[in-house]
Formats: sequence, C-alpha cells, structure tokens
Amino acid sequence: MTILQIEIEDSRPVEAHCDDSFLNVALADGRVLRTPLWWYPRLAKASDAARGVVELSPLGVHWPQIDEDVSVASMLRGQKAPGATADKIGCVSG
Repeated sequence: MTILQIEIEDSRPVEAHCDDSFLNVALADGRVLRTPLWWYPRLAKASDAARGVVELSPLGVHWPQIDEDVSVASMLRGQKAPGATADKIGCVSG
C-alpha cells in the first residue's frame, strides 16, 4: 500500500450532513470538516429534504437531487464553488 492510498482511505467521508449554516463531513480517521454552507450555493438554496439525500464516495460527497458534488480535498483547501459569495444568499461573512 502506498502513502497516497493510506491518505485516501483515512480521509474518505463516512458521514455528511448540512445544518442551517454549515456542511459537516466526518472522515474515516476521526476528523470532522465544517465549511460554511454559502460556499456551495446549490446546497444553500436546496430544501432540507434534498440536502438529506447524500451519497458518499472515497473522495467526497454527492447530492443526487441537487446534482452537487463536494470533494474532501476542496474542503481542506478552503475552495468555494465558483461565484459563491455570502451576500448572494443572505449570509454575513466574518
């Protein structure tokens, strides 16, 4: 097993959910990633029911009803969806 394989296995998501303000993703190694929901405008605008239908893959999270994908790597890098700004969906950055 290579180092890359170990890192991918350790950082695979095992649980994901959205609350009113954040996307929360638990990883296999025990870390929990939390990013502002406004970073992902499709998720922020979706219904709770649509956000509740989640598919996990070794590299990230997929919401089939919203057609949205977020990778663990992008969360770790702090990468927002293109065009995402807090003011567009009524959030205040800070």
